[in-house]
Amino acid sequence: QVQLVESGGGLAQAGGSLKLSCAASGRTFSSYTMGWFRQSPGKEREFVATISWSGDNTYYADSVKGRFIISRGNAKNTVYLQMNSLKPEDTAVYYCAASMDSDPPYDMNYWGKGTLVTVSS
Repeated sequence: QVQLVESGGGLAQAGGSLKLSCAASGRTFSSYTMGWFRQSPGKEREFVATISWSGDNTYYADSVKGRFIISRGNAKNTVYLQMNSLKPEDTAVYYCAASMDSDPPYDMNYWGKGTLVTVSS
């Protein structure tokens, strides 16, 4: 059974930092593109960042570029999102996802259940 399990969400103050983790299991994700998406109340889910299977290629939404860093663990089945200089508008449920596509645009094949990040002003 394929599972993506996010952790690390919580409450942070504006200007602070949080680090999200996603552990993938049920198959070998070392060849998958991994990504983070988020959904704020009343809004559609949006792209945050993706990282290639090798970790060499990363893409970021303009809204988080320069503040967030996506990375993969050595075993490639774990992906992280380091979130710095947090803003209240970063408040959302953050979802981890995996894609078999090696090049964009990525069709995400698997999704986690999400972890809530709340940023207070």
